[in-house]
Amino acid sequence: MARAEPPAATFERRVLRSAAEHHYLRVRLELPDGGARPSVAQFKQLVVSALRELHGEVGAALPVDVLTYEEKTLSAILRVVSSGLVKLWSALTLLGFYQNRRCAFRVLQEYIIRVQRGVSAENSWQIVRRYSDFDLLNNSLQISTLSLPLPPKKLIGNMEREFIAERQKGLQAYLDVITTHHILSNCELVKKFLDPNSYSVNYTEIALQHVSMFFRSEPKWEVVEPLKDIGWRIRKKYFLMKIKNQPKERLMLSWADPGPDKYLSDKDLQYAVKLLSSCSAKPKDPFLKKYCNPKKIQGLELQQIKTYGRQILEVLKFLHEKGFPYGHLHSANVMLDGDTCKLLDLENSLLGLPSFYRSYFSQFRKINTLEGVDVHCFGHLLYEMTYGRPPDTIPVDSFPPAPSVFVVSVLESILTCEAMKNGMPTVSRLLQMPLFSDVLLTNSEKPQFKIPTKLKEALKTSKECIEKRLTEEQKLIHQHRRLTRAQSHHGSEEEKKKRKILARKKSKRSAYESGEEHSAKYSNSNNSAGSGASSPLTSPSSPTPPSTAGASSIPPAPPPPPLPPAAPPPSTEVPTQPNPQPDVSASRGALLSSIQNFQKGTLKKTQTCDYSAPRIS
Repeated sequence: MARAEPPAATFERRVLRSAAEHHYLRVRLELPDGGARPSVAQFKQLVVSALRELHGEVGAALPVDVLTYEEKTLSAILRVVSSGLVKLWSALTLLGFYQNRRCAFRVLQEYIIRVQRGVSAENSWQIVRRYSDFDLLNNSLQISTLSLPLPPKKLIGNMEREFIAERQKGLQAYLDVITTHHILSNCELVKKFLDPNSYSVNYTEIALQHVSMFFRSEPKWEVVEPLKDIGWRIRKKYFLMKIKNQPKERLMLSWADPGPDKYLSDKDLQYAVKLLSSCSAKPKDPFLKKYCNPKKIQGLELQQIKTYGRQILEVLKFLHEKGFPYGHLHSANVMLDGDTCKLLDLENSLLGLPSFYRSYFSQFRKINTLEGVDVHCFGHLLYEMTYGRPPDTIPVDSFPPAPSVFVVSVLESILTCEAMKNGMPTVSRLLQMPLFSDVLLTNSEKPQFKIPTKLKEALKTSKECIEKRLTEEQKLIHQHRRLTRAQSHHGSEEEKKKRKILARKKSKRSAYESGEEHSAKYSNSNNSAGSGASSPLTSPSSPTPPSTAGASSIPPAPPPPPLPPAAPPPSTEVPTQPNPQPDVSASRGALLSSIQNFQKGTLKKTQTCDYSAPRIS
């Protein structure tokens, strides 16, 4: 028995074409040899000549429009029909000379990014970036050893609409990751990428000039070299110094411009800085490499957490008792000297510099004092000491397993949503919690920190001004968040459906009420007509006929016209005083009632005599 052969496989060829009628290309003409720049007419002629050289006269007839042209940058936006995109692109790519000079066309693909600083929409701007700019930024951020989601490159087909739309989404996701990362969003590389106008200067060079000018009158000091990328602040730079008499000894100097919270006078600032002592440190790695993604993620032991936490809280309590503002506690400002913790950058609060965690605690209105700020920063530090990494989000919903339940208890009192709403505990309250209350400090050395009365008053005033500015900023953020929530709520699809349903119900209710009102008026007019209380509408200038009980509401037929030769009979009706004009609503109801009750059969037939014909005597 022969087996039936299967039918031959059929293949269908499909050619997918873009639905767009035109394509747009942003191109730039590069002239390595320099010389005169072409005008817009010469630029258009250059494009036509490129088409003619590659595709002949037929290709030169391809409709190409120059929408915009910048003679300064030699960049333009071209519009071409979709069927001629490949011809135009290939012709521009292969063009190599313009007026016996070398030239080259670059097809650009640029993205417009809208950037906003703070909650005010007025403080926003737009920047234009190419994919190569994103790639250069990503290569610069590789020092952080973070895996950032930059879309990959594509050599062929990178100008297709679908690919451009997909790449645009990927670049948006890339920016979201960078701007939400606390350390990356504050680094100089990202700020220069998003705000080139504000961060275009070389801050290291400017700081080096200031330091060199300052030490010009100090012959025993010498600036060795600037230490790049040591801290996270853009305008705070560090320099390696040495004493000429002791060339082997190295010291580190920091230079920073005053910040927005500087309220001390220059005289008080100099006196307060002299109270601070120096310490020895040897920084090795850049800040991004050291703190963004450390190689070893491991928390401290329980005894270390208790000891270091107690020491830090004691220092904070001491500073608050002296009236010295701080607010700059984080892991990079804590230095270990054996088993002793030392806090760094105490001068930051005097200079008015913003805190490392300001973007976190400015979201919560209950953290409105410098002590509350210090406690909140201590919560971040305690989380890092416990788990070896900073928290992913603030506030923290749940905590991983910890070495002790007392650690979680302290973290819950600082970093949870409930703690943010109710306010931070005091430093004294933290010292009384079971995690730190049984820790004995072996080092009984008391620091010498004598602040004059006049300086105390200046520090108190500065502290109040810092807290006032923080409160105002939190108020603006709170108002912006409420407005944003309201707009998103009213703009949601569910809310739109609710508004539509309510509008329909309201229109039906109003129509029903108006119908009831009209029916009530009609019934009232009918009742009054049946009792003889209503009368037909009359003009106020004409006499009103006397009413007769039981008369029909239908007006009688008019009498026949009198004969011309005969005199009209005298009227027997006594004219009465016209009544005042009736109420508009009652008159309207009576008129409508008369129209509704009208019956054609009650009309009487009338006879008319036509006297219009001429008479012949």
